[in-house]
Amino acid sequence: MMDKITKDNIIGDVVRETPELAAVFLKHGLMCVGCAFASQETIEQGAMSHGLDMDLLIKELNEHIEKEKK
Repeated sequence: MMDKITKDNIIGDVVRETPELAAVFLKHGLMCVGCAFASQETIEQGAMSHGLDMDLLIKELNEHIEKEKK
């Protein structure tokens, strides 16, 4: 499991390392968690290209990680 998610993390790396985080991406409308772009696109790039609130997405990803650690 990843320790902390930042805007610079590659989406595909995040999902590969912590598969349960795919649900958070999907909740925010980032449906390409398994597409070819996910292997090269950062969270920042994905959020921008889909018009998402990147800060909220990252906050929820990190909250999920913290919850799983407990």
